[in-house]
Amino acid sequence: MIATPDDYSWFSRERFPEFADAYCFTYIHGLTLEEVVTRLGVRVGDCSRVTLDQLIRRQTFGAIAVGDWVLLVEACSGLGVTEEIIMPLSAGTRLVSHFYLDVDDMDYFYWIDDGKIRFEFAHDEGYSHRIEDGKIQFMFRPHESYSEEMPDELAEILERIDSPIYSIAAPHKGPAFLLAERLTGITMTPQLLEESTYLCGVVPGSR
Repeated sequence: MIATPDDYSWFSRERFPEFADAYCFTYIHGLTLEEVVTRLGVRVGDCSRVTLDQLIRRQTFGAIAVGDWVLLVEACSGLGVTEEIIMPLSAGTRLVSHFYLDVDDMDYFYWIDDGKIRFEFAHDEGYSHRIEDGKIQFMFRPHESYSEEMPDELAEILERIDSPIYSIAAPHKGPAFLLAERLTGITMTPQLLEESTYLCGVVPGSR
């Protein structure tokens, strides 16, 4: 069954009030928890195992393994959309992240392969690619950080995001979750967030 943005309506202020003002989810492929933490500049020995509630109170990152991926969960912080962090974190692998900050109504989304941005949503510019005349068109100004390859594998998702039936402009209201699911194969669920035990740490200089 094909997911739609509405399938993520459970991610709401009522269900997750702590994420309503700011959240960030980052997916890194093919690395272990320990490798991800080390790339963030954190000693594994300095980390602790915590529940989601404990993680939210600490306002730091928490990492869990989901299949071949590591998922970083943050409340009230945005390591996963800080380019100085995610570009080297993506070295040799795929990274997907999305972030929302309520106070500025700010959305960000990144798909990065080995230090090259394949797809992006920036709150002041919109989507880096759109469907026009049946083809994916690059909408941003060319830059060395961007891959020259057009992400055809997102065409179906972009068409659904732009469709009259699911005309949701704000990524955090569903499209960002849908894009992340398409790129990672991971379906975000309430149970995944609530029932996991997180490897929790603090990135030097992040506070």
